[in-house]
Amino acid sequence: MSNIKPSLAKGTRDFSPQEMVKRNFIFDTVKAVFRKYGYAEIQTPSMENLSTLTGKYGDEGDKLIFKILNSGDYLSKVKPDLLAQANSNAMISSISEKALRYDLTVPFARYVVMHQNDISLPFKRFQVQPVWRADRPQKGRYREFYQCDVDVVGSDSLLNEAEFILIYQEALSNLGLKDFTIKINNRKILTGIAEVIGKPELIIDMTVAIDKLDKIGLDGVTKELIERGFTAEDIDKLKPVILLEGSNEQKLNSLKTVLATSDTGLSGISEIETVFDYVNELIKSDSSLKPDVELDITLARGLNYYTGCIFEVKTNEVAMGSIGGGGRYDDLTGMFGLKGLTGVGVSFGADRIYDVLQELNLFPESVAAGTKVLISNFDAAAERYALPILQQLRRAEVAAELYPSSAKLKKQMSYADDKHIPYVILIGSDEMETGLLTLKDMQSGQQQKLSAEAIIELVKAN
Repeated sequence: MSNIKPSLAKGTRDFSPQEMVKRNFIFDTVKAVFRKYGYAEIQTPSMENLSTLTGKYGDEGDKLIFKILNSGDYLSKVKPDLLAQANSNAMISSISEKALRYDLTVPFARYVVMHQNDISLPFKRFQVQPVWRADRPQKGRYREFYQCDVDVVGSDSLLNEAEFILIYQEALSNLGLKDFTIKINNRKILTGIAEVIGKPELIIDMTVAIDKLDKIGLDGVTKELIERGFTAEDIDKLKPVILLEGSNEQKLNSLKTVLATSDTGLSGISEIETVFDYVNELIKSDSSLKPDVELDITLARGLNYYTGCIFEVKTNEVAMGSIGGGGRYDDLTGMFGLKGLTGVGVSFGADRIYDVLQELNLFPESVAAGTKVLISNFDAAAERYALPILQQLRRAEVAAELYPSSAKLKKQMSYADDKHIPYVILIGSDEMETGLLTLKDMQSGQQQKLSAEAIIELVKAN
């Protein structure tokens, strides 16, 4: 049997102990803010029934769902005429019943419907778990990545949208980010624009195209709109809307004129104004929360299930795609048989946030703290003497370890250096006789003789 060279599946990563400490710093920081706003944690399975996921993300999203082949001889149940076509797309429903979850929102909607008799409405939940997308891997884009989602269902109050803006502001600020923009739009405004130019049936085509403005520019968007069935005249009407400038208030006033004949569009404008009003009221007594919120008409979040306000967060400190997004999805649970239940939620892109914090060197030094004290091991007698001291340190909540076998001091010191352990306790015959241990500060190189109690006091103070 030949040796297989170990490798990772494309778009996935291993995480070292140092990386996990940093990732947990992100998760813990974000979760603390979620809890502060009244949200509780749930988890759902990594795999869902394929039927649960398909048709919820638009055609482009459906293509990115990782399907799981049925167990056993999965081709045996495929009808001969389908098999003869050799078209895997046509036979998907015959060979795959399950898929890896694409996001956390659709599984959450499924959870709400299945547990509707056990939960109190409005139901506020957060979820931090991995999701999978069959995307082309590139910087900031992975096939397996974590999402931190926070959603509320059973409330149509726009106070929820306003609080999500503050959750973004607070969580990202607590992570150390200083310059980021929370973009907001409303699908009703986009629907109104499609109505005004006389192409309501092409709303999805329009939103998918204009959502790419920052990636492919106006010329690229124009080309795509023409390919999707829009005329040059339609595009002339669209351009001034797509390129709206000015303050949020100026943009809203311009839109009121453009969408004067669309009730749906005017309703979307009214919702945005209400959200801005709530935010202003909420931050009146808290000068630390001053979110940079921008109305962006090109923001479309190309997902089919958004029906009201939509959000996207971009950092201005690093070249990176969005680090968060979400919106309101009034009829999502309706797809699972529970009609009339409105929901709204946002997501934090933990992997992208990690890359941003890493690039900007924003992880606090304390986050990387692992073992605080290493006790040296010279021989069997020193090891035996060290064991109760080791537990004394741990009882005092000091992360400590004993070098597991006797070895040369140089080897033990290298181990401490490699693990960035700040202190080493040296125990020899003198230390065992006097009860005073030698404590070495690995950064300064200084050594001093102290009791175990004094060492605990010193280490906990630093």
